[in-house]
Amino acid sequence: MEEKPLYYKEIDHERVHIAYGMLKPHIAQPLTIHVVGTNGKGSTGRIMATLLQLSAYKVGHFSSPHILKFNERIWIEGKDISDEALDMAHEKLYGILGEKMSNALSYFEYTTLLAFVAMEKLEVIVLEAGLGGEFDATNVCSKALSVITPIGLDHQDFLGETIQEIATTKMNSIDKAFVLALQTEEVVYTVAEEIALKKKAEVYRVDTFKEKHFQEYKEVKRITEALGWSQYLFENTLTALMVLKKLKLSYVIEDLKKVELFGRFYRILPNVTIDVGHNLLAAKAISKALSKQEQQNGLVLVYNALNDKDYASILKEFKPYIKRVEIMQIETVRALKLELLEKELEELNISYELFHNINEKEEYLVFGSFYVVEAFLNNNNLI
Repeated sequence: MEEKPLYYKEIDHERVHIAYGMLKPHIAQPLTIHVVGTNGKGSTGRIMATLLQLSAYKVGHFSSPHILKFNERIWIEGKDISDEALDMAHEKLYGILGEKMSNALSYFEYTTLLAFVAMEKLEVIVLEAGLGGEFDATNVCSKALSVITPIGLDHQDFLGETIQEIATTKMNSIDKAFVLALQTEEVVYTVAEEIALKKKAEVYRVDTFKEKHFQEYKEVKRITEALGWSQYLFENTLTALMVLKKLKLSYVIEDLKKVELFGRFYRILPNVTIDVGHNLLAAKAISKALSKQEQQNGLVLVYNALNDKDYASILKEFKPYIKRVEIMQIETVRALKLELLEKELEELNISYELFHNINEKEEYLVFGSFYVVEAFLNNNNLI
C-alpha cells in the first residue's frame, strides 16, 4: 500500500468497477449508507455509526484519510480495525483480485475494496466517499440511502470549477433516495431538485427537521451545546438523525454524549483545539464556532496547506480572529511552498513564525489538513 501513490493526475474510472465485479460474488453486502459532500462527512458518519453501535447494531464506518494510523479508516463496532483483521481482509481480497489487478488499483480504490471485505459480516456500513461522488471508488456498490453533506469549492481540478458542477458530480452518485444536509449555497438545493427529478429519487431535506421533529430538535440542541459542540457539528447531528429515521434504524438520543469526534473541532488540551478541515467552507464554519471570548482575545492559528487549497481566502476568513499564524511544517510532496505562504501572510499583514511549542497562556487553533494535525500531535507528543 505504501508503494502506491496517494494522488493521480488522471484516474481510470472503469478499473475499480471491474475489480468490484470480481469481488462482489465472494462477499456479502450489508445495508450501506453512502456519505458524499465537501465537509462534514467524517463527523456525520461517525455520529451515525456510534449511535447504531450503541443500539446493538453490528456497524462499520469507512472514512478517510487517517490521522495517525491506516487502521483508523476501517472502524468496526466501536474500534479501529486490528492489524490481524486487516491482514485477513487483505489476503482474501488479494486472493480474489490477483496480483495484476491489486497492483493496478489506486491506494484509495484498494482501501475501499479492503473495507468491503473487512465489513461484510456486519449489518450496516457507513461508507464515506473520498474527494468525489459519481466517479468515486465508493460508488461501485448499491446504497440503501445516500447522504449529501455541505458542498463547497474544493478539488476543482477533479470535480468542476463551480458549486453547481461540484454538486452535480457529487449528487450523481445517488441511487433512489438521499438526505440533503443544510447547505450554505442555495444553488445546491436547485441541483438536488434537478437530480431527484432526473433519477426519480426521493430527497429528504434536513432544513425540515426542526418543523417535523421540534422536540427532538430542541433535545439535540441541548445535548450538543452541553458537549461544547459547534453549530456545524449540531447541524451534522441533525443530518445523521434524519438518515437513521428514514432507514427506520433505532437510536437513543442520549448516546450522543458518548460520540467521539477526534479531530473535528476537538479540544485536545485546555488551550488547544484541533480540526482536520482544510478548505474555505470549513474555515467559515469554524470561525462561526469560535466563542465570543476567543474572537475578542484572538487565537494563535497553527496552519499550513496543501498546494491545491485556497489558502489566501482561508487566511482572510481567519484574520479577524487571530493574533498570528505559526506555520506547522508538513511532510508531503503536495505541501504548499513555504515562500508562497509567507508572501500571502505578508500581503495580508498577518504576523507569523514557524511553530515551535505551545504557550499555556495562549489559545491555539490547529487547522489546515490531516497532515497539519498529525504533525502537531507528533510534535507535541500527544499520541
